[in-house]
Amino acid sequence: LTVLNAGRRYLKAEDLSGKVFVTSGLGGMSGAQAKAAVIAGCVGIIAEVDEAALLKRHKQGWLMEISNNLDHCIARLREARKNKIALSLGYHGNVVDLWERLVHELDTTGELLVDLGSDQTSCHNPFNGGYYPVQLGFEEGKQLLSSNPGKFRTLVQESLKRHVAAINKLADKGMFFWDYGNAFLLEAQRAGADVAKKGANKTEFRYPSYVQHIMG
Repeated sequence: LTVLNAGRRYLKAEDLSGKVFVTSGLGGMSGAQAKAAVIAGCVGIIAEVDEAALLKRHKQGWLMEISNNLDHCIARLREARKNKIALSLGYHGNVVDLWERLVHELDTTGELLVDLGSDQTSCHNPFNGGYYPVQLGFEEGKQLLSSNPGKFRTLVQESLKRHVAAINKLADKGMFFWDYGNAFLLEAQRAGADVAKKGANKTEFRYPSYVQHIMG
């Protein structure tokens, strides 16, 4: 319902075939995102750092494909988008790398390859394993979290700033991004990322929340 309503509200589209939805998280509540993309008929690319979560969703049949190669992910995205094929592709890697690759594609080809975007990392708990920084691999991140939580926190906040910077570039060209109620925008703001709504008070963000704007 969230993906369908986002399409209706932001893309003015009842039919999401050929549209691309990029997000992250295939764990607990976020695991349904892959299935939702296919039900809605769009191309869903979902990043997840934990291979166990990807394999679980694939085994369930909720996730159609898995890849750890961004070149392959972009090629599959283009193919499914062109042919209007419903697809759920799990990218085994950090979502910041995925967002930055989409910015690179925009900069080099002029193509905006994503229509809808969101995030379901556990940003209500970002410094204790809910969000892994792009600067480190998953296992490296776990080790640093255990050995030096202060450094881990710093890297998470740097990663959040990169995360938002990439989203902002794509949103400026027409992608529609929303907050999934996971405190992503709040923690990004605390990290110093550019998420404030221009001309509004400090409690308002430039991107909407799915509760008020999409499900409401």
